[in-house]
Amino acid sequence: MTPAHHISAQPSDFRFDPGTLALLVIDMQRDFLLPGGFGESLGNDVGLLRTVIEPLAALLDTARAAGIPVIHTREGHLPDLSDCPPAKLLRGSPSQRIGDPGRFGRILIRGEYGHDIVDELAPRADEVVIDKPGKGAFHATELAEVLGDSGIRTLLVTGVTTEVCVHTTVREANDRGYDCLVVSDCVGSYFPEFQRVGLAMIAAQGGIFGWVADSAAVRAALDSTVSPTPAQ
Repeated sequence: MTPAHHISAQPSDFRFDPGTLALLVIDMQRDFLLPGGFGESLGNDVGLLRTVIEPLAALLDTARAAGIPVIHTREGHLPDLSDCPPAKLLRGSPSQRIGDPGRFGRILIRGEYGHDIVDELAPRADEVVIDKPGKGAFHATELAEVLGDSGIRTLLVTGVTTEVCVHTTVREANDRGYDCLVVSDCVGSYFPEFQRVGLAMIAAQGGIFGWVADSAAVRAALDSTVSPTPAQ
């Protein structure tokens, strides 16, 4: 049966069944988004990522009101770094590396203040939080099992950064048969050109990895799934 609901998107309408839909919020962590954190220590303008917070908070409210499951992810590692391969730990030339002391605790270490999600987007008690050691949300995590157990087949994808963790996760999901819509103003990059090209790549060639739409279109579609309260 063709899903009854749709979102105006690129390259075509994104059709979905609310019963198989989830909102995935990727790595909206203090280490990446707060001034003085790991992201800024790499020379990045965290303000470019922080523009995602307001529209994503509004989308979270809409999804929760519509009864859409919300799944959050956090990138980070065990305190002994046994799950952080040298190829990741030593890549690039940051002023601080994963596991080093930072302004918000040891950088990208599970349980530290900086590893957790920013206050504006804090998960609710009944929402799943997936801790992931890699860029993709499926690698070495329980995400596939969580989605399977809930009958989820379609994903609204949000978070940071567009060209790294968001792209990796969408590609992983595509290979596993999930339909993904990336919410354009609810994903962000430290590099404006990467943001533009990253979104274009997803919807290119008839939607080679998925669909792209802004949060206004997504929220309107989710609102339409909520049954009106009967008059008293």
